[in-house]
Amino acid sequence: MGIGDGWARYWRDGSRPLEAMHAHFLDHVYPPHSHDSYSFGITDAGAQRFRCRGAAHTSGAGMVMVFNPDEVHDGRAAAELGYQYRIVHIGPTLLREILTDAADGRITAMPLFPQPVLTDPVLAGALARLHSALSCQADPLVRDERLSAAVTAIAHLGAAHPPRTRSLTGGAQRRTAVHARELIREAYLRPIPAEELADSVGCSRFALYRAFRAEFGLAPSEYQRQLRLRHARSLLTAGAAPAEAAAAAGFADQAHFGRWFQRMYGITPGTFVRAAI
Repeated sequence: MGIGDGWARYWRDGSRPLEAMHAHFLDHVYPPHSHDSYSFGITDAGAQRFRCRGAAHTSGAGMVMVFNPDEVHDGRAAAELGYQYRIVHIGPTLLREILTDAADGRITAMPLFPQPVLTDPVLAGALARLHSALSCQADPLVRDERLSAAVTAIAHLGAAHPPRTRSLTGGAQRRTAVHARELIREAYLRPIPAEELADSVGCSRFALYRAFRAEFGLAPSEYQRQLRLRHARSLLTAGAAPAEAAAAAGFADQAHFGRWFQRMYGITPGTFVRAAI
């Protein structure tokens, strides 16, 4: 949507306190306000100036703005060409749920950020990947994995002691990963939330992710996507059009399917179809 001198696009999870926005503003001024969530804004271009905790701050390209819940701040452009940024809002209940899952219930304190502007490539990268998954309406496994990765980066930068995550080892790791692989094989055409998969194999999402990657070299979401691509390829071989194969294999649209097909196989679906002799 357009807002005066710029534009803004917004996405939200329909069932969890998780939202994202991508915006470019020139003259828009945010009045003093706060959020009931943790809010993380990545400045992509230009600079944003704001007041928070009684002091003035500036976030330039590559920096991350961090607001704890109920922390009052304002905002406006600090550069002639305005600023462009991406922001993710994560509700405290959701963040606590993920941290508790990661620590097998041993979480003692929530993260608290002492500085409202950070320069941390790891956090910025994790937030950018999460924002991309939300804005592109990625599959639940992708969203959940990127959310968990972002929360892990958040927890390690917050003032609270980061949770000590628990990993599976030996035979337990192998059994868990194999069980999860079988479940994905049975249901790869439908959306599979990470929580559902973890509950089915009897461990936390973090432990499952580590076990699966350690055993098979892929994240669960990457394995699911691989199975979908194989299925779509078989449909193309049988004569289906790329758009039909994309829909039947569970991809959001033909363009999304085409990008991943080319990335995986080095050719477009159309080239694959025309290659039959």
